[in-house]
Parts: sequence; structure tokens; C-alpha cells
Amino acid sequence: MLYLLAVSLLWAFSFGLIKGQLGGLDPTAVTVVRLAFALLVFLPFLRTAKIPRKTLGWLATIGAIQFGIMYVLYLTSYGYLQAHEVALFTILTPLYITLLDAALENRFQPRHGVAAFLSVIGAGVLLWHATYSYDLMKGFVLVQLSNLCFAAGQIAYKRTRTRLVEASEAGVFAMLLAGALLTTAVVSAFATPWTQFHPSLKQWGVLAYLGVLASGLGFFAWNLGVTRVNTGTLAAFNNAKIPLAVGCSLFFFGGQADIPRLVISMVLLGLAVAVAEHQQKARP
Repeated sequence: MLYLLAVSLLWAFSFGLIKGQLGGLDPTAVTVVRLAFALLVFLPFLRTAKIPRKTLGWLATIGAIQFGIMYVLYLTSYGYLQAHEVALFTILTPLYITLLDAALENRFQPRHGVAAFLSVIGAGVLLWHATYSYDLMKGFVLVQLSNLCFAAGQIAYKRTRTRLVEASEAGVFAMLLAGALLTTAVVSAFATPWTQFHPSLKQWGVLAYLGVLASGLGFFAWNLGVTRVNTGTLAAFNNAKIPLAVGCSLFFFGGQADIPRLVISMVLLGLAVAVAEHQQKARP
């Protein structure tokens, strides 16, 4: 659980950085560069001999969905939404995680559903105002597709990692990143005007930070945490970054927030985790 909490804090800073520093850059190019930085960190740990050949392709597919396609959709949404709107529109991810897991298990766990619902409500109370526009709806759809990719990747990784006894965590994660980078590179070959991609020195620094820390070490620690908690706790923590992002926007990026709503959000998310963990203790 500590892995998920630590990564949520790390990711809370990303919303403001992406919108504030990378807004003018092509989202697909940003995805490719970000994943390339991440893969450079983990490529030395890749040992394909310890992973069954057919599983290598499956891991690459998981990475392509969880990180590659997810990132392209997620970063594209910033062209239609404000940073806090992107953060808030990710609130349905816990429901996707719970429903996907229930479908695969052919059994719905009520406490997991309650934990996911509480986390959605907890994040939802931070909606300060309701404004609707065509761009808002396009951005909303893009974020939901991104959420679905991220949720599916987490569930798939959680179920796959337990079968890879001899492979190292870093080696398995390197294969995920390889699949993600390959997918986004193919997409960028058709969608990215690379001749117009000219980040400033400051933007390169932000890309390196997001690639090495947020995408590399962050996703590695997140997926490590995914394998160590139950589905309800995982679902709840998928929304922990929402109030944390709002708090970062408030204290570090000059944003505004309703403090009472922020407190209520944190309490509800804490309750969601408590509900999920109670089930785990009741059924060791």
C-alpha cells in the first residue's frame, strides 16, 4: 500500500507540469520521449531468458495498453481540458478496475464495489463547477478511454505477474515499457510532425523528470504495489492522486480549491481504503 501512496504523491505534481510546461508540444511525441527515458532506466534489467517466449509478447501487449495507448489518449486530452479537469475526469478508473476484475473472476466482490464507489464520490466532491462544451466532452471521452486502458493493464499485470516466479520485477517492467514504446513509436510515425518538435531546455528537463521519475520509477513502484494489494484497495488508490493533485495545484501552482471539499474528499478516500482492507483482514 505504501508503494501506491508514494506514487500517488509523485503523480500529483504531474498534472500541473504537463499543462503548464508541455502544453505546446505534440502529445504523441511527448509520449514517445517520456517512455524512451523510462525504458533507458530499466532496459539493463531485461533478461528475456527467464520469461517464457509467449509471455514476452503478452507483457509487451499489456505495456502497450497500460502505458502506450493510455498515454497517447491522456496527453491528447490536455488539448481540450484544463489540468484540474484532466485530474478530475480520471475518477471513474476505480469502477473500471472493479468491473473488469469481477468479469474475469466471474464473481463480484461487494466490498470492492463499495470501496470503488466511495473513492469515486471522494474524488467527485472536488468538482467545483459544472461547465459543458464540445471540447469538454471530447476531452472527457479521451480521458475515459485512457482510464479504461490503464485499468485493464493493471488487472492484466496483477494476474500475469504471479505466474512469473523466476523473472525479476525490473526485468518484467522493462518488457512492459518496450511494448509501450514500440506502440507509441508506430503511432508517432504517422501522427507526429517531428520536424516541428523543438522542446526548450526547460521542457527537456520536464520530459526527463516525467520519463525517469513519473513514468519510469513511478509506474514501476505502482505496478509493484498492484501485486501486493487486493482489488478494492487498488481501485481506491487509483483516485488518491485526485485530491493530492488539487492540493499540489493549490500550494505549488497557484491554483484554487475549496478546502472543506478537499478535506471531505480525503476522508472518503481514506474510508474507501479502510473498507477494502477490512475485507482483506477478515478473509486472510
